[in-house]
Amino acid sequence: MALVLADRVQQTGTANTTVSFTLSGSVTGFQSFAVVGNTNTTYYSAFDVSGNWEAGLGTYSTTGPTLTRTTIYSSSNSGSAVTFSGTVNVFVTYPSSRSVNQDATTGTAFSPAFNASNGLLLNNATVATSFTVPTGSNAISVGPISINTGITVTISSGQRWVVL
Repeated sequence: MALVLADRVQQTGTANTTVSFTLSGSVTGFQSFAVVGNTNTTYYSAFDVSGNWEAGLGTYSTTGPTLTRTTIYSSSNSGSAVTFSGTVNVFVTYPSSRSVNQDATTGTAFSPAFNASNGLLLNNATVATSFTVPTGSNAISVGPISINTGITVTISSGQRWVVL
């Protein structure tokens, strides 16, 4: 199963308790979730007319078709799955809690909730010439060197970095 992001994907549907959405209606000007591909995951957001909303990671299935609510990142229900009522709009998005951003002042900055459990390779990425690894973040591995939090790191252009 692969993570798939696609532009302009939105459908209407209904929520099956707090487990999944059954996708039914097409929204004019948008693609259906079929572009994600069967058993693949995607970031999604959903909302209803009552103001309930949710953002998370979902797994698409052609059966139904459905989008299973695999992981909830944020919601109008204090971060838990929402019990939606009536028609729900569901669309592909890129949650800020999962995004990697570059700041013009400090170089590459990771979202506080970013977790690269299998590592993230930044190959020839433009980053600040030096930075202090924030306390509370994960350690950084540079080739065979490990750097703990609270340490100032100086980066040379063209180095390869893996953030664990």
